[in-house]
Amino acid sequence: MDIRIGHGYDVHALAEGLRLVLCGVEIEHTKGCVAHSDGDVAIHAICDSLLGALALGDIGKLFPDSDARYKGIDSRLLLKEVVKVVADNGYSISNIDCTIAMQRPKLRPHIDTMRERLSEVVGIGVERISVKATTTEHLGFEGREEGVSATAVTLLIK
Repeated sequence: MDIRIGHGYDVHALAEGLRLVLCGVEIEHTKGCVAHSDGDVAIHAICDSLLGALALGDIGKLFPDSDARYKGIDSRLLLKEVVKVVADNGYSISNIDCTIAMQRPKLRPHIDTMRERLSEVVGIGVERISVKATTTEHLGFEGREEGVSATAVTLLIK
């Protein structure tokens, strides 16, 4: 059995009047992510963790922000492509663990829906997907509500 662990990290600035999309769920908020795609920082971190586990670089290598095809794209489509890369390399996803850091809004009411959306895209049971949210106690760019970050760890099995 070949086991691979991947880690991903992503950050996006927040700005007034933009959509906030996390794990494929649009969340009502006054600010959203500044990005070339839909700015789903959590999915981007998950993509990076999957690609990292295979030593294939990061999301920017596969989907460069200089490519107009990805302007405003739903990040779930990017994740679906990365899942295909995982399968094409002979691996399956055992589990995903993702943490989102932002001061506001409270994400707890959305966590179950986020896990379900990820499960639909990735094709593993929701019981194998963890999404957690944390504040930074008003410290750093997340605490000042200037941005949002996400980390993800994944386990792949061949």
